[in-house]
Amino acid sequence: MPKTVLITGTSSGVGYASVDLFAEAGWNVIATLRDPDKVPDFRHADQVMVLRLDVEDISSITAAVDAGIARFGRIDALVNNAGFGQYGLFEALDRDRIQRQFDVNVFGVMDVTRAILPHFRAKGGGVIVNVSSGAGIFGLPMISAYCASKFALDGFTEALSYELASQNIIAKLVIPHGGIDQTRFHERSAADFVSDDRLKDYDAFLARTRAMFGKMAGGRLMSAGYVAGVVVQAVTDDSRQLRYFVGDDARGFIKARQHNSDEDYMAHMRGFFEADMPG
Repeated sequence: MPKTVLITGTSSGVGYASVDLFAEAGWNVIATLRDPDKVPDFRHADQVMVLRLDVEDISSITAAVDAGIARFGRIDALVNNAGFGQYGLFEALDRDRIQRQFDVNVFGVMDVTRAILPHFRAKGGGVIVNVSSGAGIFGLPMISAYCASKFALDGFTEALSYELASQNIIAKLVIPHGGIDQTRFHERSAADFVSDDRLKDYDAFLARTRAMFGKMAGGRLMSAGYVAGVVVQAVTDDSRQLRYFVGDDARGFIKARQHNSDEDYMAHMRGFFEADMPG
């Protein structure tokens, strides 16, 4: 019997590319997305079941899991891909915006995972891959809420992996760092950038940091398909590897975080974001 994967956030980007790659590998795919009116065309439609799943709506999560099992008889892997980035100075973000960032990127992942765990335990195992970000390894200005949510996701996944190992369920992280093409993630996030005219004291910092992000965004983009290939690898390689980093680390953020002392890491990061600061 072919194996089955449930993927969240499949309307575009990494989620969309993952659907086709899994189907090409012979998997059945439960492709879920928030808006059923925006169902994309998948190349292997006979192997793909498209369902509404909004990670902020627990009833839609339960319904999608149940419908997928009813259709294919089993689910062998879960890819938590749905997410978004809230951009803006922390001081400009109200609590509701930060709450929604965590509702989608953290609590949504937890709710989808919780919904599928009884099925995995009953069948004797499964694989969970959470798609995170380099912003869950290193902090960046103007996306503090997003970083906080991805740091939480990283810690949650590692802690969960120890619990689930006792049930033959493997939890992993795929961590893209750098820009990804074929996705509207940054476009949507930039459009939702929160500003506050009362915070003029930050103007010089904002101008400098936006220029830095502009240079960073101008670098080579990874294809969504390339990242999706690592997602497929993480699901299928039968390893206990926890973190899969995807990107060339041109700015050295990952290397600095992993291999330097905390003092040297902070000096590296401040060289990017605190140059010419007073004091």
